[in-house]
Amino acid sequence: MTTGTDSTTVAGYRVLNPATGEVVEQFDTATDDQVRQALTAADQAFDSWRKKPMRERAAFVTRVAELFTERADELARTITEEMGKPRSQATGEAEFCTDIFNYYADNGEELAADKEIKTLSGGRAVIQRRPVGVLLGIMPWNYPYYQVARFAAPNLVLGNTIILKHAESCPRSALAIQQIMDDAGVPEGVYTNLFASHEQIATIIADPRVQGVSLTGSERAGAVIGQLAGKNLKKAVLELGGSDPYVVLDADDIKAAAATAWATRMENTGQACNSNKRIIVSERIHDEFVAELTELARGLRPGDPGAEEEGTYAPLSSRGAAEQLDEQVKDAVAKGATLHAGGTLGDGPAAYYAPAVLTGITPEMRACSTSPTRADAGPSQPDVGPAAHPSRRPRRLPARRGRSVRAPAWSTAMGVGRASRSSGTPRTRVRVRRVRGRRARGRVR
Repeated sequence: MTTGTDSTTVAGYRVLNPATGEVVEQFDTATDDQVRQALTAADQAFDSWRKKPMRERAAFVTRVAELFTERADELARTITEEMGKPRSQATGEAEFCTDIFNYYADNGEELAADKEIKTLSGGRAVIQRRPVGVLLGIMPWNYPYYQVARFAAPNLVLGNTIILKHAESCPRSALAIQQIMDDAGVPEGVYTNLFASHEQIATIIADPRVQGVSLTGSERAGAVIGQLAGKNLKKAVLELGGSDPYVVLDADDIKAAAATAWATRMENTGQACNSNKRIIVSERIHDEFVAELTELARGLRPGDPGAEEEGTYAPLSSRGAAEQLDEQVKDAVAKGATLHAGGTLGDGPAAYYAPAVLTGITPEMRACSTSPTRADAGPSQPDVGPAAHPSRRPRRLPARRGRSVRAPAWSTAMGVGRASRSSGTPRTRVRVRRVRGRRARGRVR
């Protein structure tokens, strides 16, 4: 483990503060022997863990939940430094993990209960939910605690054991989760953090003791992991990137509608799967809506994500993310898009990019067609940050009072397109709620 290294020469597991560009600390990648030990420990622990009554497993998980809230401030400081998350959002994320772990601890028996189904023969058939064994989790940097919680909580309660490979930019938060598991009394081998390399991931998935893999990451990473899982006949859950639009068909209060769109886009500096990367607005309110967004974007300055002073914005996760975003915005402007506000790349090696508002996006622009990298299996391919990628102008989209659509995407520069009126009614609506200060994922209805 080393500290204070030049960020331009560093790869692997490290804490790189995006507000300063400084590599604060480095960590060694696991050795092959440590990988073998982790696999053996997880496999041996599974036999005894799955035999415990669910209520006993749930008691451990309840204690994990308590520790997330007890240590929320400390956990928040860690991810603010690791990936630039604003402090209040970082605290909310840690506390939200308490809700997740408690939910599965409190409801595990009901969720896992046998479910009888009808049969053609008149006999009795039951769907059972049973633990399967060792699972590999490959988790991203954008929500270092939440992403792990929603994978680990149900599987620990059910009786599976977990090997967790976190993003290379989140080693301290990964170790903090391991410490919580240990301090909650979770038996050795039931949850194991492993600083594995990409090559070692392939070895782990191929191991016959591993029964499945769950990845949240980019489409590129998902294709690799899906191929490895298929080749080895392993169960796989892949949550990959998306770019669904945020559609405003009409609004009684355009200023409030724009403020909601702005707040949704700016959460986690836009680095969220359900951020509104593309905004499509009905033609009747388009100009006023853009003007309101532009006003919100003007005059902002880079700020300390730990202080969250008024009128400031946080850095992206890395300098590479900021530079990639800057290139896409410049390409759009060079090809005819209008930059209304923001769009300024800060001095390196920090990762600041001024939130931008773009209109006039066309298909030949990179901002329209480039798919940003979702949180990767290893964050060597940075996610796009503050500028949202706008969509092409839709030809037919109904405008109807009181209707809006909000769904997945990335970043903080906002691309706004016009929507013309036509007949018809939208059938999909995404409802978003907030839990403990953090916007939960949208649910399609």
